[in-house]
Amino acid sequence: MTAEPEVVILKVALKGAKRIWRRIAIRTDQTLDDLHSAIFRAFDRYDEHLYSFYMSAAKGTSRRRLMDALSYSIPACFEGRRDLLETKQFNAVETRIGDLKLKCATTFEYLFDFGDEWWHEVTVEGVEALQAKVKYPRVIECRGDSPPQYPDPEDE
Repeated sequence: MTAEPEVVILKVALKGAKRIWRRIAIRTDQTLDDLHSAIFRAFDRYDEHLYSFYMSAAKGTSRRRLMDALSYSIPACFEGRRDLLETKQFNAVETRIGDLKLKCATTFEYLFDFGDEWWHEVTVEGVEALQAKVKYPRVIECRGDSPPQYPDPEDE
């Protein structure tokens, strides 16, 4: 018998601007692709791009921390690269939140758009019981205005 799904509460903050964040509730039987879609909508994005989630024990900003990280990506990242599927790369569409065995205070990273590199820090804040008649994933709190997906070059 499978366990009843629970709800994981995640705080998703923009790296480099952590005052801008969204708190998202997602069921353990939903996928990382569902989480991506929730983040996409929560930050008012409109143009889809590749994305990956990185689970690493290493902290900091060095790209080296990603070399040993488990990564969960949209399937388009694997096109023509079957060798990646035999490494630490996994399919985000098939990976359920519950498969990750997340614990409170666990952090991981989410990268949206490999060109513009929108990095996010995701922190597990808690686990709750599933509420009947509530649609998940859902944004339960927001702080800060979403920056434009494509900043005006004159503003940079």
